[in-house]
This record gives sequence, C-alpha cells and structure tokens, in this order.
Amino acid sequence: MDRKPLLLLINPNAGRADIRAGLLAVCDTLSRGGYDVIVRPTTRAGEIEDILQEWHGRTDTVVACGGDGTLNETVNGLMRLSPRPVLGYIPGGTVNDFASSLGIPKSPLEAAKAIVSGTPTGCDVGRFGSRYFSYIAAFGAFTEVAYQTPQGPKSVLGRTAYILEGIKRLPTLRSYHLKIETTDVCIEDDYIFGMISNSTSVGGFKLNDRHHVSLRDGLLELVLVKNPDNILALNDIINSIATQNFSSDYVHFLRTSRVSVSSPDVISWTLDGEFGGAPQSITVEALREAIQVII
Repeated sequence: MDRKPLLLLINPNAGRADIRAGLLAVCDTLSRGGYDVIVRPTTRAGEIEDILQEWHGRTDTVVACGGDGTLNETVNGLMRLSPRPVLGYIPGGTVNDFASSLGIPKSPLEAAKAIVSGTPTGCDVGRFGSRYFSYIAAFGAFTEVAYQTPQGPKSVLGRTAYILEGIKRLPTLRSYHLKIETTDVCIEDDYIFGMISNSTSVGGFKLNDRHHVSLRDGLLELVLVKNPDNILALNDIINSIATQNFSSDYVHFLRTSRVSVSSPDVISWTLDGEFGGAPQSITVEALREAIQVII
C-alpha cells in the first residue's frame, strides 16, 4: 500500500490537556490508516503559515490539532497556497465551534479515526480584508473575551472561564456607530455587538435549524445588536438572542455573500477567537467551498 504523507500541526498549548496525552494514539491511528505522519509542534504565533509554505507540494493532507486559533492560522496558511491540501481537524481547544458545526468528534482519537474514514468536503471560508476566518468575525460586547482570557483558566474551567471573564467586563460595554452595506441593504445605527459567521455553533452554543445555516452555500450570517436605551430593551435583546427568533427591533439578522462595515470609531475585531485588528472600514465576504475539509 502506498503511504501518503500527512502533515500534523500541533499546538501544545491548546486548551485541553487530553490533546497531549492522546498524541501517540492519534499518530498511531493515522499511521494505520495509510499515512506517513510528519508531526510539527508550533512554538510561536504565525509559525503555521511558515510551516505550510515549507511543506507546500510535499503533502496533499494537512491536519490541524489544537483550538480555534490553531485552525484559523492553518486556514490562513492554506488560503495562500495553490493547489491547496485537504484539511483535517482534531479539536483540542476550549470551545471548538468549527468542529461542532461540522460534526467532528471532540475526542482527539475519534477525530483521527474520522479523518482516516472521512471524505473531503467543500467548506466556505470568510475573507476579512487580506485575512481569512473559518467561522466568525465579530466586534463589540464580550468579543475581546475570547483572546484576552488567560490560557490557564481556559484549560481548567473551559467555557466557564469565558463567561466569568465576560461578566467582569459588563460595566465597560460601549456602542459603535456603524454603516453596514450588504448586497441588498444599507443600514446605519449604533451597535454594541456584531457577528459575521459561517457556523452553526458560536461560543459553544448551537444555532437552531430554523435559520438553515450551511457552511458551503457561499453566504454569511450577520447578527447586529443595537444599543439598548433602557432595561426593557436589554431584556428584549436577551430574549431575542436566547430564543434565536431575532424578532426584536434591537436585533438585526441578515444573510449575505458580502458586507462592508465602516465607522468613525476604531473597532477591535476577533477572528475565530483571535484578535483580528482594528480597522475603521472592512469588507467581509464568503469564498464558496474555498477549502476541502475531511469529515
């Protein structure tokens, strides 16, 4: 049997300890599945893109093993290659929204088995200016929690660490004046939160089926939350988001292939849970089935 080279990118600092404990079993499973496994641990931010450039043309299969940040770096690296290797994902972070959306097992060993038996499937990628994201670009209320929560509490407490960090930031919430232009509408208002996603899971919470979210339709889902001017409005927002009917006058839900966001304010964005910069204007678009993911 011809053995195929597989580049396994591992973030040893990902949120869950079982990713390190189960590494040997993961490698054994991939090897028994017919792959020659080349293991490359990462030692610094941005290194994955350099590794992918180094290995371009030497393997058709890349597996990212780590959290959403590891996956984001891998997707950014793959998008700069042509032809692109297929992507496998072994989730090892705290939340792992991308894996949840695709039904990838949370167990590293089971995820490795799924790679061996799975099929490459087209998956959309979001383009954020010159950068890319696998499942979400967001700004405003609590979004900085994802990349400012210390790794220690994330490893021990999991999703609870994000919630605790978010509660600490309640008194500092602010609104941003934005102009939003999609292929169909143009709106302008003050917002405390905005989310552009290609995912059925955000922050570990599943979106329900009524919105018919697909990861390969060339469309992004946009949720905007206006600044509440009283406690009743805030309660209305909470109910609207909790029930996911988005019927509140303070919550806008749109679906589009392309959106431009501009503001007189400097806005910090998060891309897949990592800091994504602070542009005053940005264009975000869906690149339909830009990568092949093994599922």
